[in-house]
Amino acid sequence: MTAFEIDRPSSGMSRADAKAAAPSVPFYRKLYLQVLIAVALGAALGYVAPNFSVNLKPFGDAFVKAIKVVVGPIIFTTIALGIAKMRDIRQVANVGVKALIYFEIASTLALIIGMIVGNVWPIGKGLNADPAAFDPKAVEAYTKVAKDSGLTEFLLSIIPNSFVEPFVKGDIMPVLFVALLMGLGLSLVQDRGKPVVVFMEAAAAALFGMVRIIMYFAPIAALCAMAFTVGKYGLRTLLDLGQLVASVYIVSILFVLIVLGGFLRLSGFGIGRVLNYFKDEILFVFAATSAETMMPRSMQKLEKLGVSKEVVGLVMPGGFSLNMDGTAIYMTMSVLFLAHAFNVQLTIWHQLSVLFVMLFTSKGAAGVTGGGFIALAATLPVVDAVPVAGIALLLGADRFMAQIRAATNLTSNIIATLVVGRWVGSIDVAAADAELKAGFAEDPDGAGEGAGRTV
Repeated sequence: MTAFEIDRPSSGMSRADAKAAAPSVPFYRKLYLQVLIAVALGAALGYVAPNFSVNLKPFGDAFVKAIKVVVGPIIFTTIALGIAKMRDIRQVANVGVKALIYFEIASTLALIIGMIVGNVWPIGKGLNADPAAFDPKAVEAYTKVAKDSGLTEFLLSIIPNSFVEPFVKGDIMPVLFVALLMGLGLSLVQDRGKPVVVFMEAAAAALFGMVRIIMYFAPIAALCAMAFTVGKYGLRTLLDLGQLVASVYIVSILFVLIVLGGFLRLSGFGIGRVLNYFKDEILFVFAATSAETMMPRSMQKLEKLGVSKEVVGLVMPGGFSLNMDGTAIYMTMSVLFLAHAFNVQLTIWHQLSVLFVMLFTSKGAAGVTGGGFIALAATLPVVDAVPVAGIALLLGADRFMAQIRAATNLTSNIIATLVVGRWVGSIDVAAADAELKAGFAEDPDGAGEGAGRTV
């Protein structure tokens, strides 16, 4: 059995019946509950002991770095194995084209909705910020990277300088590129490539075993990350920029429930069951502000739902560069917030220009540390009246908004995988819906799949 194959219930039992018959996991071992408690404790600790909490940042960062060690290899093995086992290579192109179409529709809707809400709800109005009061050096690191993160540079960066470079740097798109070539190469050589396929299947199983081990520390990482956020920036920041933070949260949540929920409904799924099935992953990335950390676990759970390997392998990693809906909402609303704060009147043509540029800058800076700020720094020159240095006004609140951005980005790509899987006919909707209805099976004794292992 490969890392992605699912244990089938014996004696003709359905999956739901098998889950019902299995021993239940004690409530205190459920990951989502552990993370919820950790987030609450972290927020309280950050408020009560801010100086101490700031020093906890390395512990949260250590977990993120540990997970990212296996993200690249997991993406590589998933995609390469999925393509290598396909008989019709045209299916890869079919999945890729339809995924790109979906990404563009979803991300464009996110940008437009953010722009509309930013006009209807004039967040930032009355701040009367003075452009001269902001030091350009405060955001120099972001503006410098923005100059080097255009669309051309992004496209060229997909092709690595060597085979191992993507795994060393941890860049998702170059890993995707190398995996596609490997999968296509293995499908061409057919039987001669079987030893490589067998090796990668074993490697994939070991990689998910690594994920299982790292996940033991997820609640601790969530506690430390939340404590740092509250301790470093304080709740005062939420009061000062409360309207912006609240508006980004509200729009992001409604976008997931209504827009993405509508896509799911058209595909035969319910948004409530999907969110419940992936609640562990969504809650954790909310606390850790890093959506990529839960990519391996989400990919494995999507496989459990019956989505094919090639769809999971192409859509999930590709989405983290091309379908950042949470970032898109944040970008448009932040631009309008700054315009209102600096008393700049943006015409409809200004806004359409910003929207057009964001279609590219939101992708060109994807996957880069501080990607939201970098994308804003690359976009604001379109509106000369809004100083680029003005994004310093967002620095304090950005960490809080990064939480909902990460959760929205992960959720949108989980949904994208299900929608594209349904679109290309690579998922059994009835079986997947039964799995969603039964809920994710926790593993009470520590045996079984890595994705089902609680901490």
